[in-house]
Amino acid sequence: MITCQLPSGTATRTDDMQIVHEFDDLDLAGFMKIAAEFGHDRFGYVVTPNVDHVIRYHDDERFRAAYADASFVLLDSRFLAYVLRLVAGIRAKVCTGSDLTEQLFSRLIEPADRIVLIGGSSEQAAALERRYGLKDLRHFSPPMGFIAVPEAVDECLRFVESMSPFRFCLLAVGAPQQEFLAQRLRSRGIARGMTLCVGAAVNFLTGVERRAPRWMQRMALEWLYRLSQDPRRLARRYLVRGPRVFWLLTRTKIVLRRVGRGE
Repeated sequence: MITCQLPSGTATRTDDMQIVHEFDDLDLAGFMKIAAEFGHDRFGYVVTPNVDHVIRYHDDERFRAAYADASFVLLDSRFLAYVLRLVAGIRAKVCTGSDLTEQLFSRLIEPADRIVLIGGSSEQAAALERRYGLKDLRHFSPPMGFIAVPEAVDECLRFVESMSPFRFCLLAVGAPQQEFLAQRLRSRGIARGMTLCVGAAVNFLTGVERRAPRWMQRMALEWLYRLSQDPRRLARRYLVRGPRVFWLLTRTKIVLRRVGRGE
């Protein structure tokens, strides 16, 4: 059964062991106001769940723990929002990570702001500097598979912390690596600023990947466009793994919360 509540605090299971999944009741405009005022005297991190994340949330206790520690949980999927409305009558607001990242750069980030980018290439970092006139962008790209190597994880964490305080830190290394990094940053208590798990958003912003046309985005078909662009990599995710979400949602208690939490 899927229900809608507005509690404070975080839980990941009910008494009968039903999975609980929380989302902040925030759209892009609502979260932009929070991001504008967040500052760099505290730490908080943002996760952006989509269908794949919901499935991982059910399967991986460590991933659930990373979500439980997040300050903000922003629904990244119009498709998932549509399913929640159709199945449960829940009108969940959407704030996609790609739209959020673009708006941060185009509307909030000033040239002198310190921005930390984890992931992506040096060419992408340079492209962001040129496009937005950034004067203090700090970039670090960990090696593939780094999350399984403690020394590589520690190097990445120390880089972020050495750049603190920052206005925004963008973790663009994919799930679940970025969520685990964000949770470690929080637990270590050194970094200050807002950290966002943005996945492929930097690829879209720098032209490495193309986003779906606006009409497909509005119709919750962005997944279909991405599948057509890279079927070898995404077919299993969208056509084999993805449909599990319909069954999993019957075992999920959806909680919409009014505000996120900062540290």
